[in-house]
This record gives sequence, structure tokens and C-alpha cells, in this order.
Amino acid sequence: MRAIAKEDCVTAMTPSAVVEPLRVFRKGTLIKGKPTEIDCVEINGQIFAVGRGPVRVVELEDEWYDDVGDPDAVVRSLIERADFRPDIFRFWQRVPDVQPRYQYNFEWEELAVLPIESYERWWNHQIKSGTRNMIRKAEREGVLVRETIYDDDFIRGMTNIFNEAPIRQGRPFWHYGKDFDTVKRQFSRYIQREYMIGAYYGGEMIGFVMLGNAGRFGLIGQIISNLRHRDKATNNALIAKAVEVCQAKGLQYLIYVFWGNDSLTAFKGRSGFQCVKIPRYYVPLSRRGRQALEWGMHKGWRGIVPPRIAARIRMLRRRWYGE
Repeated sequence: MRAIAKEDCVTAMTPSAVVEPLRVFRKGTLIKGKPTEIDCVEINGQIFAVGRGPVRVVELEDEWYDDVGDPDAVVRSLIERADFRPDIFRFWQRVPDVQPRYQYNFEWEELAVLPIESYERWWNHQIKSGTRNMIRKAEREGVLVRETIYDDDFIRGMTNIFNEAPIRQGRPFWHYGKDFDTVKRQFSRYIQREYMIGAYYGGEMIGFVMLGNAGRFGLIGQIISNLRHRDKATNNALIAKAVEVCQAKGLQYLIYVFWGNDSLTAFKGRSGFQCVKIPRYYVPLSRRGRQALEWGMHKGWRGIVPPRIAARIRMLRRRWYGE
């Protein structure tokens, strides 16, 4: 990302940008699985969330599901509201719109993206024989995967899976210890745009996917299965069903959030996902915001720690939690 000039956040805007009044309010949400309240602002009919910390970053609350309608107008509105001004405005372009088309400073964000033409193409050409064998294994073991609904049976299955173990992937699991009512309330917020997929063994739900319909693509927001049934390749079968559902719903891409360099990313690669880079823009709104971008602090400590050290920290964390 190039050096930040003081005039960047003004000269990047077009004269036609329309300034709308801001509505500032607080809203309940989940952060790392825990209910909390965040500052929000409504601009041109869209809701933006403001992060906490020494550098306050504002971004579209549902950035996976919507595009920023007019970035120039958002920047102008935030700058001209002197009593409410975060430090950095952050936004991105959604798949398949991957070529940079704004003149703001940007960095590449890596997503795990699976292009979907058909289930047959995915099965025959986008995955290898080892992954196909795992999916066949799940079927041989008696795992049945089907699209279902968000009812009490599904929620009970979710709750049982969540409470199987306090540690997952080398860290405390966010949803461990939650009861039926808590799970039902917290996960019902967006079910109007999600498809439920359950994996069943002997009549028990042993895994599930909450597959979001983001218009341009399907989004795997939650995928998890019982640890005691890990020998049944449940997650492989769930991904296969998610591909089938995307084809049926006319979704041409399936996104498994971010690409990385861990074992989960290796699983994504074996499942046919590819690393796709999209531009994420960072617009400084204050002196602190400009300094944060210049010093590389706009992503928090995760953006500062070198990848090799971050990998070492993850390994030590797994050892600490006994994995």
C-alpha cells in the first residue's frame, strides 16, 4: 500500500458525492461468540459498524452480503460529522468483482473461493480422488446429509455439538457451554438468508452447515461436526452437499471465508477451493488513521506479527490447550 497523504481522503472523492445526515446508534451483536453492543451509523440507508480499540475502523456491517453503495458519499459524510469520526473507513469488493475500481489505497485480501458450474464438474474435475474417497467413506459409514430447517431438532443438534468439547482447533471454543435457548436466540438472527444442512448418523445430527445466500455466492458461515465421529469424514460430506445446494439455488460461487496457511486451509484446497484475491480499501478519516496506515497498525496485532511468528504462536497455543 502506497504512502498516505493528508489530502487522500478528500481528493479521492468525486464532486457528485451526496452527503446525507448520519444516524448514530448502538446495536447488539456477537463478537467471538459473546453478546455485546457496538456503535453503528446509518449512511444512505446502509448500516456501518464501528470497531473498538485505539484505532477505530468503520465498515459495512454485512459486508459479505452487500456492497457499499457509494464509497465517496460515505467518506464525505464521515469527514463532515466532526462529533462522530472514526479513524479509518474500510470496505472491499465482493466476488466476482475482483479488479480494483476505486482510487483509494487498498491491500489484497485472500478468500477461499470455489467456482461452481455444476456438481458433476466439481466431483470429476475440481477435487481429487482422495477427497472423493472421503465422501464415499461418509456414505459407507451411514452418514446421511440433507437440507433441513431451523427447528427445535436442528437447534438441539447444534447445542449438543457445541457442548462436546471446550477446545477446538487449538483455542477455546466460542459456543461451548451455551444452552438450547441461547443457541436458538443467537443463531436465529439471519436464518432468513441461510440454508440449513445437517449430517445425520443413526438418527443423531453429527454435523451441520449454515450456508448463507449472499446473492452473488454461497457463504459457509458455520460448519462443524462431532469430534467423536471424525472418522466418518462428516465435513467432507457437508461440503459436497453445500456444492449441490449452491447449484440448485443458482449460486455460482461458494466461499469458505478466508484463505490462510493452516490445516483448515489445506482442507479447503482438497475440497476444490482456490485462493482468490480481492481489493480491500482503507481510507484514513483522521490523523490517527493516517498514522495507523503508515505504521501498519490498521489490522491490529494480527497485521503486525510476521507470518512465521504467528504460526509459532498458534503452535504454542495448541500445546497449551493440549491438542
